[in-house]
Formats: sequence, structure tokens, C-alpha cells
Amino acid sequence: MDALADLFEAARAVREKAHAPYSRFKVGAAIRGRSGRIYAGCNVENAAYPVGACAEGGAISAMVADGETGIAEILVLGWTDAHPDAPGLTTPCGGCRQRIREFAKPSTLIHVAGPEGIRRSFTLDQLLPESFGPENLA
Repeated sequence: MDALADLFEAARAVREKAHAPYSRFKVGAAIRGRSGRIYAGCNVENAAYPVGACAEGGAISAMVADGETGIAEILVLGWTDAHPDAPGLTTPCGGCRQRIREFAKPSTLIHVAGPEGIRRSFTLDQLLPESFGPENLA
């Protein structure tokens, strides 16, 4: 997984900046755009639920703000500091899966990681089968 080291490091660094005082569940996400550039985002909670923002959405916003419109791959890194060795997967929520869908192909890889490294990789189509996307509105 050395090819993913740059994505993992970007997600790890931005995860440390997450604002998660309520859940204490920090998440970092890093996107490799089709240009090869990397964009990162972290979750930002808010006392007025559900006004918070997910890490994936932040990374997508950074990508779009830079003028890029295609996701080549994405890595999501999340765990609670109280239980860093918990074996679960921090996959994108339903809303983020749809946000990713806007800029990705069905074959786009979504890597899910914990503090030790990549736990599993999925295609977007595996996480969001039979999805509704821009071509449905064409």
C-alpha cells in the first residue's frame, strides 16, 4: 500500500485538526484528484446537531475550490481516540457517498483506514450500488 502513503499521511495530518468535542470521533479524508493533486478535509462538529460537516465533504470542497472536478481515489481515516484499536470500518456516510458520486466513477476506489493503515478498499459502486447521478439529469 505504499502507493497510498501520501493519501494516508494527508488524512492523518488533517484528522488531528478535526473539531469533534461532542463525539470525540475524529475523521480525516484525503482525495487524489484526477490531476494527481491531493485535497484534505476533516470533520467539524457543531453543538446544534446536525449542522456539522463531514471530512469527505471538506475534502471535496477543497478540490472544487481548486478548480478540479474529478476524484481518482479517496482515503477516509477515522477512529475515536478512546478506542484506536476498535476493528470497525469508518466508511463514508450516506450523504458523503452521494457527494463522492457527484465527482467519481463507479470504479473509483474508496480506501477505509484506521491508525495502523488501510483496513479495506471498496469501489464507489460497492458502497453506493445503482446510484443516482448527474447522467440521470442529462
